[in-house]
Order: sequence, then structure tokens, then C-alpha cells
Amino acid sequence: MAIGFFGASGTVTGSRYLLEDDSTRLLVDSGLFQGGHDLRNLNWAPPPPEIAGVETILLTHAHLDHSGAIPRLVRDGWRGRVLTTRATAELCELLLPDSGHLQEKDAQFANRRGYSRHQPALPLYTQNDALNALEHFQGVEFGEFIEVAPGVSARFHRAGHILGAASIEIDWKGTKVVFSGDLGRYDDAVMFDPAPPPLADFLIVESTYGDREHDAVSPEVALGECIERCVARGGTVVIPAFAVGRAQSLLYYLSLLKKAGRLQGVPVYLDSPMAIDASGIMCANSGDHRLSHDECKAACAVAHYVRDAEESKALTADSNPKVIISASGMATGGRVLHHLAQFAPDPKNLLLFAGFQAAGTRGAALVAGATSVKIYGEVVPVFAEVTNLSMLSAHADCNEILRWLSGMPQAPKMTFVTHGEASASASLAERIRHELDWTCTTPALGSWGDLTSRAHGS
Repeated sequence: MAIGFFGASGTVTGSRYLLEDDSTRLLVDSGLFQGGHDLRNLNWAPPPPEIAGVETILLTHAHLDHSGAIPRLVRDGWRGRVLTTRATAELCELLLPDSGHLQEKDAQFANRRGYSRHQPALPLYTQNDALNALEHFQGVEFGEFIEVAPGVSARFHRAGHILGAASIEIDWKGTKVVFSGDLGRYDDAVMFDPAPPPLADFLIVESTYGDREHDAVSPEVALGECIERCVARGGTVVIPAFAVGRAQSLLYYLSLLKKAGRLQGVPVYLDSPMAIDASGIMCANSGDHRLSHDECKAACAVAHYVRDAEESKALTADSNPKVIISASGMATGGRVLHHLAQFAPDPKNLLLFAGFQAAGTRGAALVAGATSVKIYGEVVPVFAEVTNLSMLSAHADCNEILRWLSGMPQAPKMTFVTHGEASASASLAERIRHELDWTCTTPALGSWGDLTSRAHGS
């Protein structure tokens, strides 16, 4: 039995792991690489030949760095099934077609402007490809063992992070393999705590924040202070936010601020049709998070929803102080780019990020202090204030990951530290060795791990 690391190894995106023995193969996640050109180019590479024999994909959650490559597999002839939680399946109905649509639009824009190195520029997949892929999804309940193949079963446990996110426990003919998925925060205002990890012979754990701690300041307080500082000087706050998860949490904190009498007269706009729809799914799944249906409705009501492209353009042209929440979270695409191009050159404005920024993304460059960024082939100067409130992140920090690991019934035979930049994975692996006395490794992209050690009790 072996595991192949075909994504999210040495990097924080492109999650894709292959489990196999002599008779069975399955995939955990199939996500898009995001960041610099070298990483994004991996999305165009032919899938590893081993994936051809996969009949089932187990999907941890809906974010595109975990789910976004599935439409391309289906377009290229894959006809298996995708097992995931019901809420994740619902969110993928939004995310995947939108991803295909944006790729089509970006290719068209590149062809009009002539800035692509490829002639003509083509989308990785289309909206129709994504709709076809959704026919392969099957929603399952948390805590229910599902037969995946003869002798192989899987169970989904709550991971926090976003709606529907799961850790996955796999019983592979007596060997227990556990994937943490993306772990959420403990005591988060919106999402439930991650469920304690089950017994594992082999563990694959994420390390997005493996070398960092989140600021202990209240997200509500930090957000309010940043917005009020910007508005006082007549500026606009642009918040690039993941449409699923971060956008809804931001709305909740903004609703608390408004309820407390702050930000009066400051309009809030949610300029992302997908985030608007995701907010509706959030309210329809009140049993999967801490907010009651009424609390969720109140949070969503704090913003004016912007669906129409013309209204979005008008928002960009409006110089009055305001808050704009728009996708994507790392400023890699979508309507937020038009807002950044307009508001980044003016020092009275604020570009406010709300969590992890992968290396090579515009978000990472801006947070690191870039004085200009390229948007749609044009160089945009950056004089606006830029800040990143890491405590708004949906990811567990290094201490919270260790807290989750410490809940495991006994040490795994081997722990594979993945889904992080190389320094973050190495730092977390060292803490696991030192503090838990576990055997662990940081696998390289494209490498294989041996899972043939005997299971507990054998």
C-alpha cells in the first residue's frame, strides 16, 4: 500500500493525494495550484497516469485548491464518483461553474488585450465542463462510514474551517489512514471546533500556518479599528475575501460592529454573486455552524448585494467612503481586481486582507509591501494602506494544529506534513517530533510514501 503526493506538498495549494494497493486506487482531493507561474502551470500538466484507475475521489471541502481540478478530469474522460459532505457538494455547485466561467472570461480578456503568452489563450476548463463534473458528486453525512471499494470504507469528521469541511478517516483493509483536511480555528465565532482526530496508522496533516501564530486580538475589534481609521480619512476599504467562508465571517463581524453602534453611515457592499449565493447556503445549513438561522440572516443583511456587473463598475467609480468585500481572497482573479486597480493608487484607501496569502499571489505581494502589482497586463502603483488581519483566517495556526494532533488516541506509525509552504511544513514537523515524539516527514511533490507497516493491534 502506498500514497502518492501529487499536490499540496512543498506548497499550500493543489491538494491531491493518491492511495493505492495492488487492486484499489482512490484520490483524496483534486485541487488547483495557485500562486506563481511555475505553480499555476502545473494545472496544465497531464494528470499522473496512476490517476486513470481511480474510481472515487474523496473531497475534504469546496475551496478550489482542493476541488478545482475535478472538472478537467471529467472533461478528459474520468467517469468516477466524488464523495463529500452534503454542504460541500452544495458549495461546489457554486464554486466549480464559477471557476470555469472566470477562466473563460479571463481567456477572452487576455485575447482582447493580447497579454497572454499563448495564442490564443484558452481556459483550463469551461463552465459547461464544471456542470458536467457536478453530476459525479454524491453527498454523505458526517460520521457515517461509506463503502468506497471492497474492504475500503471512509468516514467524514467535522474539520471546522468552512461550511462542510471535513477530515477524512479511511479504513483500508484494516489499515487506518486519516487526512486532516484544512483544520479550522478553535472557539471560532461562526464554525464549530474541529472534531477530535480518530485513531490512525498513518496521518496526513496540513501545515498552512505551521510556523505562525494568529494574533490574539479580537477579530471584531481589529476589523472595526481598521475600517474606522480608513473612513476617517475619506477612504474606501477593499477586502479581498474567499467567497465561501471568509465573506460570511466578515459579514458576521460587521453586523456585530453595526449592532454596537459603530460604522454608522458606512455602507457595506458584498460584490460577488458567488459569495451572495454561498451566504444563502450558509443560512440554509444552520445545523453545520454556530449561528442560528436568525443570526445568519442578520449577518447577511448588513451588506448591500451587488450581482450586476454594471453596478460593480459603478461601485469602482464611487469615491465615497465604503467597505467592499469581493472575491478572490488572494486577489488572483474576479471583480476584486477591478477594485484594486482603482483604489490601490490612493493613500487614503485601505486594502485589507483576511488570512493566508499563498506565495506568488498578488495578495502575498501586497501584504509583503509591493509598491506595484500587475493587473490585467497593466502595472498598478500601490500607495493605499495594506494590512492583513491573520486572526480572521479560517485556518488553525501552529498551536491549534498541535492541539488537534494531541487529541489523537495514540501516535501514528508515520505522520506526513503537507499543505504548507516548505518552511511552514518543516517547522510544524520539527514541533511534532520534539513535542509529541512522533515520526514524521515532509514529502516532496510527486513523491511516494510507503503505507505497508502493520496496523495497530496486528
